[in-house]
Amino acid sequence: MRSRNTRKARLFAAGLAAAALSALTPATAFTAPTAFTAPTAYTASGASTAKDPLRKYTQQKLHWKRCDAKSPATFQCATLKVPLDYSDPNGRTIGLAISRLKAGSAKARLGVLLLNPGGPGAPGLRLPADPLLKFPAEVKRRYDLVGFDPRGVGRSSPVSCGLTVEEQADHPYKAETFAKDVDRVRTFAGKCRARAGAKLPHLTTRNSARDMDVIRAALGERTISYLGMSYGTYLGAVYMQLFPQRADRIVLDSATDPTRIYRGMFRDMARAAEPAFTRWTAWTARRHAAYGLGDTPAEVRRTYWDLIARANRKPILFEGQLLTGDGIRADNGTFFHVQKAAERIAGLKKAAKAKHSARPATSVTPATPTAFGTPGTPATPGQVQDPDDNYLSIAWSYMCADTRTWSHDPAQYRREAIRDKARYPLYGDFAAAITPCAFWERGSEPQTRIDNKVGALITQNEWDSQTPLFAGQAMHRALRGSRMLTVAGGEGHGVLYAPDSNPCADRAATAYLTTGRLPAKDLTCRAPAGQK
Repeated sequence: MRSRNTRKARLFAAGLAAAALSALTPATAFTAPTAFTAPTAYTASGASTAKDPLRKYTQQKLHWKRCDAKSPATFQCATLKVPLDYSDPNGRTIGLAISRLKAGSAKARLGVLLLNPGGPGAPGLRLPADPLLKFPAEVKRRYDLVGFDPRGVGRSSPVSCGLTVEEQADHPYKAETFAKDVDRVRTFAGKCRARAGAKLPHLTTRNSARDMDVIRAALGERTISYLGMSYGTYLGAVYMQLFPQRADRIVLDSATDPTRIYRGMFRDMARAAEPAFTRWTAWTARRHAAYGLGDTPAEVRRTYWDLIARANRKPILFEGQLLTGDGIRADNGTFFHVQKAAERIAGLKKAAKAKHSARPATSVTPATPTAFGTPGTPATPGQVQDPDDNYLSIAWSYMCADTRTWSHDPAQYRREAIRDKARYPLYGDFAAAITPCAFWERGSEPQTRIDNKVGALITQNEWDSQTPLFAGQAMHRALRGSRMLTVAGGEGHGVLYAPDSNPCADRAATAYLTTGRLPAKDLTCRAPAGQK
């Protein structure tokens, strides 16, 4: 993407799910919480109830100040110190940037609602004051809304690997370019190792979950409530696994499959894109008079693939960029929303027929579909360094260090990409392509196994191909105390509290957050009829 949904898509940064990787990769290595995972319990005032090696972190005094001159005076920020390595709490520390908007009513206040927008790598510091997050008045009245940039992100001791834009770009598997792609991701991993090697093993979701618990204790809270979106659902699930007694009201919007972190999830984005595309061809064929893309699903499909072939022969100038066919396909979220997809493809078809009087100096190579479906900047050949490479630097840092199932054999990536390209022609050769994790050193711990009875509400759109419905269902099975709300016919990535969110889903989430009562059974909401 750098998506047509732009801000909302970035806000709900994510994507992934479950298909057939199990036969092709080593068995997943899971771990239970270790002895240092949980700080000792704290009273509401923050006083320690027992000996605690993390006491200096959990009881640190926060110095709040206005976040910046453009923000409301009530939107405050502070910096929290946490250990880089929780097994060595007296060692190196890093700073976490956190923010809050206090509850509107001190009397009705229920506690803290911690927010995470996804990624991994998306900053969350500004979420409490983000105008696109339409929290109901009752939620804002009852909760301190708390945001934070996770470790390595944004203002929280940010990691930058010094990457060029081209090094960040992802490419579909092609036999003739595979050797170059291997060299590119090897360079990516090498630069990160050179620039941030000591940090890399500790940039993990487990440690982010531990950071969340330090935030909880430093705020003087016995428990925290949480709203996590996309990748943020995995972070929330890991917190629930490590700190089950401290998780209060947990809402997971557009959930990942916790057993498929992360290679399988990318490949399942390709799996989910195919039925979304098929649905789109049928919807668009019924509206041939409006879009001119074909009056049968087969004709719409043929129009699309003819456009891809044409753009690969001669890039199309569209919305200020020259797009190759591969560049168009890289936007695997195109078919999230049938109407927007039809408008985009119709616009590309029209642009392909236009005679351009002027063109950009260089063509655009495919945007990278990493970090749960939120791509990086399209690559401009020859650009030396992207001054804002933090997002993809930290995204791959987390994804490579979180699990030990990444293969270090380039030949395995080749085999899987060839197989998935045949199975899922729309996106399979992107999703299964080789990644920097092929050359990454192991993280400090194995992957966390998610299996608990902590209560949570999972919300999922039926036609989200970034975190597909079957991924949310897998999270629901792993979180045995959860309830699931499915938006039948729902499109796009992200269900809750957006300008175009589903009112039925918003009401259910708000009822849970304000009463603490989960629905008695799984729920279904309906999308507007126009999406069908």
